[in-house]
Amino acid sequence: MSMLTSTHLATVKSEIYETRWEQFNVKRPARLVAVRPCLTGVSMRSAEIIDISRGGATLLVASATGLPKHYYLNILGLAYRIGCAEVSRRNERLHVRFINALEPEVLRRVVRADFMIGNTEAIDARRTISM
Repeated sequence: MSMLTSTHLATVKSEIYETRWEQFNVKRPARLVAVRPCLTGVSMRSAEIIDISRGGATLLVASATGLPKHYYLNILGLAYRIGCAEVSRRNERLHVRFINALEPEVLRRVVRADFMIGNTEAIDARRTISM
C-alpha cells in the first residue's frame, strides 16, 4: 500500500477535481511559465488555449519536451498567472486542471476577448505561435 493511500489524504475530496465545469472553445494565445529545477530560473514557452473552463483548459504547444507537470498559465492580455497541474499530455496537446478555480469574471474576460475585434496583442501573439 502506498503512503498516499494509507493516510487521511487518500480520502480528501477537492471540488476542483470533481466538479464538471462548462467548457468554452477559444483560440487564445498564452504562455506557460515553469520554474526550473532547484529554482535556477524560469522557462517560458508559447501556447494556444483551445478550450477553457473555470476548472481547467486544453492547450497546444509547439513542443512539450522538457515541460514539467506543474506550471503557470499566463493568458496574453490578462494580468493573471494561473497555477496548473497537468492531467494528460498527448504530443503537443496538454490537458490541465487549475490549482484554484477561475473566478467567473476572469473566465468571462478570456472567452469574451476571443470575440473582440481589434485585439492586436492577441493577433500578434497568434502569429508568433504559428511561425
